[in-house]
Amino acid sequence: MFQRILIACVGNICRSPTAEYLLRHRLGEGRDVRIGSAGLSAMTGYPMDETALQLLREQGIDGEPHRARQLDTALLRQSDLILAMEKSHVAAIGRMAPEVSGKVFLLDRWVEGKDIPDPYRQQRPAYEHVYGLIDRGVDSWLRYL
Repeated sequence: MFQRILIACVGNICRSPTAEYLLRHRLGEGRDVRIGSAGLSAMTGYPMDETALQLLREQGIDGEPHRARQLDTALLRQSDLILAMEKSHVAAIGRMAPEVSGKVFLLDRWVEGKDIPDPYRQQRPAYEHVYGLIDRGVDSWLRYL
């Protein structure tokens, strides 16, 4: 079904890489699915935020290889499914590449259909809350992948 999945947020250092690595982990090895992430205003080349990285490590997931990259029309067009963290991201992606609008959804679509807030520069409890929302969002998509 979906062979190229892209997950988007703003900076590509907290939410989208967390979802990327979590989804990759949950799908497991041997699946012919490429999962990536990018940011609308990416902190290009930066590693994953330390608190987000630590939460993944605590689940046995290594997000260390991640480096932030900028979302562009080429990435959008080559993706089969694009999952965004907020309604404003869905709208921005639609403005950037109107032709991909039919394949852009909220990560939280099958849970509550709400935005997943940005924990950047907040305390660990905010990251833990967001991790829980991302975890539920990822799990809700598994049946469709």
